[in-house]
Amino acid sequence: MKHEQFETTVESLSHDGRGVAAHNKKTTFISGALPTEKVICKITHTHRRYNEAQVVDVITRAPDRVDPACVHYSVCGGCSMQHIEAEAQVRIKQEALLNQLKHFGKIAPDEILPTIMGHPWGYRRKARLGVRYVIKKEKLLVGFREKFSNYLAEIDTCKVLHPSVGERLVALGTLVRGLSQYDQIPQIEVAVSDETTALVIRHMAPFSESDLAALCEFGREHQFAIYLQPDSNDSVHKIFPLSDDDLLRYFLPDYQLEMQFHPLDFTQVNAEINREMIAAAIRLLDLQSTDHVLDLFCGLGNFTLPIARFAKQVVGIEGSTQMVDRATANALHNNITNTEFYAANLMQPSETAGWLKMPYDKILLDPPRTGAKEIIPFIANKSAKRIVYVSCNPATLARDAGELVYTHGYKLKKVGVINMFPHTSHIEAIALFEK
Repeated sequence: MKHEQFETTVESLSHDGRGVAAHNKKTTFISGALPTEKVICKITHTHRRYNEAQVVDVITRAPDRVDPACVHYSVCGGCSMQHIEAEAQVRIKQEALLNQLKHFGKIAPDEILPTIMGHPWGYRRKARLGVRYVIKKEKLLVGFREKFSNYLAEIDTCKVLHPSVGERLVALGTLVRGLSQYDQIPQIEVAVSDETTALVIRHMAPFSESDLAALCEFGREHQFAIYLQPDSNDSVHKIFPLSDDDLLRYFLPDYQLEMQFHPLDFTQVNAEINREMIAAAIRLLDLQSTDHVLDLFCGLGNFTLPIARFAKQVVGIEGSTQMVDRATANALHNNITNTEFYAANLMQPSETAGWLKMPYDKILLDPPRTGAKEIIPFIANKSAKRIVYVSCNPATLARDAGELVYTHGYKLKKVGVINMFPHTSHIEAIALFEK
């Protein structure tokens, strides 16, 4: 029964960091609970085969439990693992990754790579913040949703957001509340570059001249770049500071690269980990000056251009024409001439595509959560010696790993966790396949 409270002992941990216990002969996933703990919890959602619950009180604490660093942790849904010691978080993610490989792929790696780790706080450079005026509270809220709810959490700071935004949520709320169209702003996109922080303000009604002046003054005071989005993504435009260049930049100093991107472009949320991840991918590819490399789901060239520093030629493929244009521009901006980029739907690959007819020595994959199931048969017959697979979903990585190994004759040599999102259950991973 929903909202029912009960006492139980937690038996294990699920892949997303929730405690697992049996209650009334039904598996129950308990947010905020750890194995061996005795807890009091309440049911939040009931399902036919399982229930979900939330910890109300911890009677006996597990050794890995710590006090959350954020005062809003019990309410805000932005994080789910702050109550777990940092090294234990990584251990849990590694166990979940290996279990997924075993369960979905029926496979185990020859070697487990050391976890790629960075600073656990203030790392998040990309975010979509909800905005809502709550009449009952007479307060304008900016931030993430509450746990187990679609309501916005009432928070004044965020420890995982980049400090330029995470420490200015109150000021941001005050700004929006002072605008004439404060109730017509559903969200604010955050994009932090190595040089500045951009705020893209989605608004459903036109701003007044005084609103625009207030937004520009806020940008000047806090050193934000202010963009407006009155309609679709194509409507985004910068109002402060005024310049002909709407692009942001991040740097990859190990490869002498300056990467340009639009605030709404996909970029990795964790700049420190991104640099380490690129370096790991290049090591695993074992690049030679004679190599022809294929980079699938290449985006704006985050992997492609660093690889180009070591290989003879790199071909990048991306579904979005806009991102292909961005990658091409980034290559030109960095005076790189040994890359080619093509737009193609990798979920519905065409056998006649020219880039598929070319030979490749090494292949890198960085697909979305749905994985790379559709393209694998097309690339597996290219006889590439090495495939490096960067994944944001262990389940689809495991599925695709099984396909590469059991259907196409590759071996899963190495796999490891990339801790891109500390304090969350999100698992990023990197795997090396060899033939």
